[in-house]
Amino acid sequence: MSEFLRDYARRFAELDKDNLHRLGELYSDDIAFADPLHEVHGLPALQKYFADLYANVTDLQFEFHAYDQVREGKGYLRWTMTVRHAHLKHGKPITVQGCSHLLWTDNKVFQHRDYFDAGAMLYEHLPVMGRMIRWLKGRLG
Repeated sequence: MSEFLRDYARRFAELDKDNLHRLGELYSDDIAFADPLHEVHGLPALQKYFADLYANVTDLQFEFHAYDQVREGKGYLRWTMTVRHAHLKHGKPITVQGCSHLLWTDNKVFQHRDYFDAGAMLYEHLPVMGRMIRWLKGRLG
């Protein structure tokens, strides 16, 4: 078990809109961050992305389930994210499972890629698109 991944996950889960200045403790200045919805490069861009994200949610929580180090400086975190957004699902909690692939050196992450079902998080909760996606999933299932 990677002590770095466990510590990173704990510190990441503590982030909120009021302490985003702590991103610099987790990420290098040249961080490359990507998820199914966005891709940003550099610590200032990441800070802006997170500030925009937290400005539009009423609650965001991460529960980490596994810390898998593949080799020194490379690993994966499996997690469950619970988010509340005023414009999605009438502000009710949305729960999504995902995985983060991290590369780090000198105790800072320089590459972070998240994998999760963007439809389950976002698209399924939009009024028109959500009905279409749920119908399509039902037909395929």
